[in-house]
Amino acid sequence: MQTSIPVSRLIDLTDPAGNRIFNMTVDEARAVVASGDADAVRRIDGEFALVGQQGKSILLARTIGRLMRYFIAKWRDGPILIVADRIDAICDQLKVLGLDGQFHPSYTRMVPAHHVVRIELVGCPDPNPTYTRFFAPTRNSQPADVATIGERYIGAAYNEIVRWLDRIDPREPVGVCFSGGIDSGAVFLLTYHAILRRGESPARLKAFTLAIDGDSPDLEQGREFLRRLGLELFLEPITVNRDAVRIEDAVRVIEDYKPLDVQSGAMALALCRGIRARYPEWKCLLDGDGGDENLKDYPIEDNPELTIRSVLNNLMLYQEGWGVQAIKHSLTYSGGQSRGYARTYAPLAATGFSGLSPFVCPAVIAVAEGIPFIELTNWDHDRLYDLKGQVVAAGVKAVTGLDMPVFPKRRFQHGAAGRPASLFPSTPDEYRRIFEKAYVAGPAISG
Repeated sequence: MQTSIPVSRLIDLTDPAGNRIFNMTVDEARAVVASGDADAVRRIDGEFALVGQQGKSILLARTIGRLMRYFIAKWRDGPILIVADRIDAICDQLKVLGLDGQFHPSYTRMVPAHHVVRIELVGCPDPNPTYTRFFAPTRNSQPADVATIGERYIGAAYNEIVRWLDRIDPREPVGVCFSGGIDSGAVFLLTYHAILRRGESPARLKAFTLAIDGDSPDLEQGREFLRRLGLELFLEPITVNRDAVRIEDAVRVIEDYKPLDVQSGAMALALCRGIRARYPEWKCLLDGDGGDENLKDYPIEDNPELTIRSVLNNLMLYQEGWGVQAIKHSLTYSGGQSRGYARTYAPLAATGFSGLSPFVCPAVIAVAEGIPFIELTNWDHDRLYDLKGQVVAAGVKAVTGLDMPVFPKRRFQHGAAGRPASLFPSTPDEYRRIFEKAYVAGPAISG
């Protein structure tokens, strides 16, 4: 049987419908990426994963909210570039071509967010791709005033939610993955406010909270959060048994082995499956992923590679890792949330949901990166950790008029269960072993 190979040597498996672009069509945006002009790509308004082509030059670009990978396969008369959002999609395509003997997951490459990647299909050996940054927010561009920063930051997030709602049926039910924490709390209140402002029924909105074995710290926190605002009727617990949190499934769905991302992905998958079982037709979910990265709200002490100076001195460190030219940059996985957003993106996609996290949108990140963190914290860890709650609460108040409760930070995987440590492997090597076995067992499972 003769295998058909495209003349362009490019197989683009990305889904155009997954792009959310507001100032041009997807085809126009694809042409902008094909131009290789990073300044022009920066002006694409929205979230996207786009592939463009100029002869043998392939150009790729994405924002954090869309994943994109590629693989260069060897054909008898030249290379073939396969682009997809998942490793298993690349593997399946290689099987169709009869080239799966060339496959290994570590040979795939993740397009780093916020860069135009240029790949030349000129034969063997393949030249290294080049990277040109298209998104570079101006640091320290905001005033050193928490109220002003909050209004601009949360105002930008609110705008993304409104634009997302504009694209769906006003009768479509909307859920928020909700823990009562700062980020999911803000997303819920902004969505509630937006629905009211639009004159639509708030009955379409639910706050879905995961509870392992019937109870969880997040459920208690979420209930208290909403009770203080008189909104407790929106809370809907999604109760699952402990055996519904399956690390092997999470590894195969997010296609990664980084412990904290796998743990978060396992909880996200359990929540999405629980919602799907209860509401087979539900489509739309929002979440607050990205808020910690934007406001630099991770315990620096937990990572021996970090200091407060490295966190505050490096542009988008938590969003992008150490950068594409750094020794520790992973070609297979990119870095930071550019890699880690699979913990949210993949569970939603695997279970048939269409999602939005406003905090990963470029316009929101741009405001966050403009915050003068050093001036506001004077290099003090506690002041940095407190800043997020102050900024978000001030912003929610300015945008919605509501006094948002602020509780201490807690990771998703730690808040959804009473004894979270018992759910997860104890060493990073165990996650790697699970990942390696997944590709022996077969492609990623569905929701």
